[in-house]
Amino acid sequence: MASPIVESVVSLLTMIGVGTYCARKKIITPEISRGLVQILIEISLPCMIFSSFMFSYDPGIKDNVFKAFYYSLAAYMVTIVISNLLVYPLPKKRRQVLHFANVFSNTGYVGFPILSAVYGTEGVIYGSIFNVFFVILVWTYGITLYRGTANRSSVTTELRTVLLNPSIAAVAAGLVMMFLGIQLPSPILVGIRNLGSMTGPLSMLITGTILAQVRLGDHIRDWTIYYGAITKLVIIPLIIYTCTLLLGRSSLVLNSVIIMTAMPASTMTSIFAERFAVEAEYAAVIVSVTTLLSLISVTGLLKLLP
Repeated sequence: MASPIVESVVSLLTMIGVGTYCARKKIITPEISRGLVQILIEISLPCMIFSSFMFSYDPGIKDNVFKAFYYSLAAYMVTIVISNLLVYPLPKKRRQVLHFANVFSNTGYVGFPILSAVYGTEGVIYGSIFNVFFVILVWTYGITLYRGTANRSSVTTELRTVLLNPSIAAVAAGLVMMFLGIQLPSPILVGIRNLGSMTGPLSMLITGTILAQVRLGDHIRDWTIYYGAITKLVIIPLIIYTCTLLLGRSSLVLNSVIIMTAMPASTMTSIFAERFAVEAEYAAVIVSVTTLLSLISVTGLLKLLP
């Protein structure tokens, strides 16, 4: 398995480099980047998620879909508890940023392309279930972390956002199609799959443009950056992996969940930080550094998994 893993990571790094180059040369401007993000979130990623449910199943895969729900929820609960303990000594605002980064991984931009490269469509299905909890929690627990409080009207608005999220709709539609055994006409399915295949390149280009905007040198002596990266990319994934060993369980479903928890910090870390004026540049550095270092840490993790 090592060779395909290395190849997929190197290919992702190459696309990130192209994105950084395009941003610095103004080929991808901030306006174009925002447009690419919208295409990714509203079209490409939902198509990838939906099309991942469209193949012939054996009964075991359907059973694993249910397992993915409670494994994913358990992984989030463990991550929240561990992260709270690990970031507690830090100043409040940086504690908010690092805790958010620890809990919310870059499932869409990085996680799905890696799962697709390593485990194919089956891995994407289990990752899609994990992503359901990401969307629900980021617009409830996550936004409360930065804002500090929650009120009934804001929670109602945010839950509406969750329900209307294209990725959630894609998962719901895919589950219905899977359990009812409905198959789309081949030309339509090919079109949807081709749109979904843009997810990897688009996400890496966008990640590259984010890296191009951050002055990493200004934060090179900040020890909390490295502490946050180690916490996010090494300590938490290894604790979750150890939990699976203690339970004596190992499966493609569990591996998919572990991989998703080991992804770099979600770009929502910096988006929410800017929106609520909480260490916005620091948050962008955390996203950038964890993205870069994940190319090493995820490669090591994939070699460790059975």
